Amino acid sequence: MIIDTHVHIGRMLNFNMTEEQVLYSMEKYGISFSLVSNIECAENDHKGRQIPGLIMKHHSMNKVFEKTLSFARKNSDRIGVLIWLKPRTEQPDEKFRQLLASNRDLIYGFKLHPFHSRTAPDSDRLEAFYKLAAEYKLPIVSHTGGCDEASSERLYNAAKSHPELDFVMVHMDLGTDNKNALDLLGKLPNLYGDTTWVPVSTTLEAVKRFGSTKILFGSDNPIDGKDTYLHNKTGKRSLYQEYFNEFESMVSHDDYENIMSRNAIRIFNINKFS
Repeated sequence: MIIDTHVHIGRMLNFNMTEEQVLYSMEKYGISFSLVSNIECAENDHKGRQIPGLIMKHHSMNKVFEKTLSFARKNSDRIGVLIWLKPRTEQPDEKFRQLLASNRDLIYGFKLHPFHSRTAPDSDRLEAFYKLAAEYKLPIVSHTGGCDEASSERLYNAAKSHPELDFVMVHMDLGTDNKNALDLLGKLPNLYGDTTWVPVSTTLEAVKRFGSTKILFGSDNPIDGKDTYLHNKTGKRSLYQEYFNEFESMVSHDDYENIMSRNAIRIFNINKFS
C-alpha cells in the first residue's frame, strides 16, 4: 500500500493541478490514499512578491478550505485534507473553526508553505493555528527550502517549541543536499521528513541513522501533470519510479512499509487503514 502525504489541487501562478489529475494518477499508479492541500492559498509568488489583493480576496483561506473539503467529501475513501494556511494575511476566524469542527473526519493536518507566505513556522503568527492543531491533534506539514523563512532550522525551532505537535519537513530543504535537514531530523522525536523531490540515497541515509519511522512518502503530485509519478515535464523518468520499484529491494520489508504507508497512518491517524 502507498499513501502519498503531499498532493495538491488548485490553480496558482503557472500551476494548474486538478482533481481529475489526482484521481487518475492514484488509480494508474496504485496510490491508496492522498493527503491534499490547495495551492490557491499561496500568499507570495516565486520571487517573494505579494500576490495581488483581488486574487487574495477571491482565494481567502476559508473559501479554499471549502473547495478542498468538497473534493475530499466526494472521495473520502481516497482523499484527506491538509488545510493550507495563510499566516501572513489571515488568522483563524469563527468560520474557520466551524469548518474544522464540522469536517473533522476529512481533515488530517495543517499545511504551511513558508516560501509562498514568507512567514516562518517559528513566527508568532502561527501560534493561534498551533493551538488549534493541538486541540484537534493535527500534525503540521511544512515546505522547507528556498528562503530563510522556509529553512529546516525555522521548522525545527517550531517543533522544539511545540513538543505536543508532530511536524513534517517537506522536501528536507528543497534544492540542497539535504544534509542539514537530515541532521535536524535526529534531534527531535516530533520532527519528520518526507520524500518529495528527495533522492532515495537521502532516504536510505535517514533509515541508516534514525530508523525507518522518521520518513514519509510524499510527491507533490500532480505538479508535473497527471503522470508526475512516471516522468517530469521533459519526459525524464521520475525519481518516484525508484521509490515504487527499486527502493523495496534496498530496505527491509518493514522499512519499506513504514515509509510508504505505516508512518502516515500513525502520524496522521488515518483510521481507515489502522
